[in-house]
Amino acid sequence: MSHRPAIPDSTQVFKADLFAGKVLFCTGGRSGICYKITETMMRHGVKATIIGRDAKGLSESAEQLEKATGSQCLAAPADVRDPAALKKAVEDTLAKFGRIDFVICGAAGNFLAPISGLSERAFKTVIDIDLLGTYNTLKATLPAIRESKGSYLHISANLHTRGTPYQAHVSAAKAGVDALSAVIAVEEGPRGVRSNVIGPGPIAGTVGMDKLAPKGFKPETQIPLTRMGDGADIANAAMFLFSPSASWITGTVFPVDGGELHMRSMVLPYPQSLIDPESVKHMIKPKL
Repeated sequence: MSHRPAIPDSTQVFKADLFAGKVLFCTGGRSGICYKITETMMRHGVKATIIGRDAKGLSESAEQLEKATGSQCLAAPADVRDPAALKKAVEDTLAKFGRIDFVICGAAGNFLAPISGLSERAFKTVIDIDLLGTYNTLKATLPAIRESKGSYLHISANLHTRGTPYQAHVSAAKAGVDALSAVIAVEEGPRGVRSNVIGPGPIAGTVGMDKLAPKGFKPETQIPLTRMGDGADIANAAMFLFSPSASWITGTVFPVDGGELHMRSMVLPYPQSLIDPESVKHMIKPKL
């Protein structure tokens, strides 16, 4: 097998002051992929607001981000399903930093379940967090983003590009997120606003991957570049999409997945997992 190059640190590729004077508003920024993107952008001068439901955890993450980067981070507790709470978070951000240039819509929820075992309430919960939460974030931030001629980035998935068993809820939600991004790109492009999507592949060390990967499954065996993704892979892609180098890129979905999208593989045994769901229960980890 050929030697794989190391993942470059963002400082090896991007200017240290690339985002100096800019402000990021990030839902889902307390942990995982969105935390890594926020940290990376803060290292390059951005000031940030992170949004999440866990006020204590959010405050701790903001402190960690400030210590790690030397930049400023505001913790704004809010549930993306609550438009009023998001508007308050925007107001607090504008009061502290004076502007919003970049928005990451990254709040999400997921678990494994076949349609036959997926309740209406569970389906709605994921739609409300992933899709309605994205819409609420767009509505709350749009006046500020119009003012700064800023940019949106949506953290989606690649599941809905094919029929992925046990993922009807999140596939429907993320397909809607991709569609919303495209509409924003067209409606707001004349005002100088851009909107793009990143579809991450399997990212090592994230809560989602730890919980969603069936027991015994090795994702790297289904990835052409033969390794799991790293948060830095997504952060570097986000850095580019927010940078002036991407000023003519909008309405686009970027899979960042090591080529996994082209494998079209099934994670759970097919069709056994659908004909007899009980037979694969031992492979499925507890819900998020």
